[in-house]
Formats: sequence, C-alpha cells, structure tokens
Amino acid sequence: MKLKVIVHPAEEGGFWAEVPAIQGCATQGDTMEELLKNLHEAVEACLSVDLEQIELSGNDRVLDLAV
Repeated sequence: MKLKVIVHPAEEGGFWAEVPAIQGCATQGDTMEELLKNLHEAVEACLSVDLEQIELSGNDRVLDLAV
C-alpha cells in the first residue's frame, strides 16, 4: 500500500506530517528519520482494529485486504 504524506516544518524545529487519506493520522519527529519511523507507527495504529470490540455474527467473515 502506498499513501501520500504531507510533511511540514514544525515551528519549534523538526517536522510534522499528516496522512490525508486517514482522518486524524498525524505525527512528528525531530529529524526526517525519526519522522519516517513515527509515520509507520502512526499509520499502523490508525489502521489497526481490535476485533474483540466488534460484534460479529456467525455469518460474518473477517478478511485481510492488501491494497
């Protein structure tokens, strides 16, 4: 999966970034390397789903979709 990310310089130094395709998904880093690491973690967290909190009936199926 490829996502577009918008990287902004932070006023206090470093960078912050947002992922427009995932509402509310944003992070920051002091360096570009730290920002990229944090982006991977943020996207994973924003897209993670805790199936234990979702009610599934006997006819429902859970699929993993690679895009």
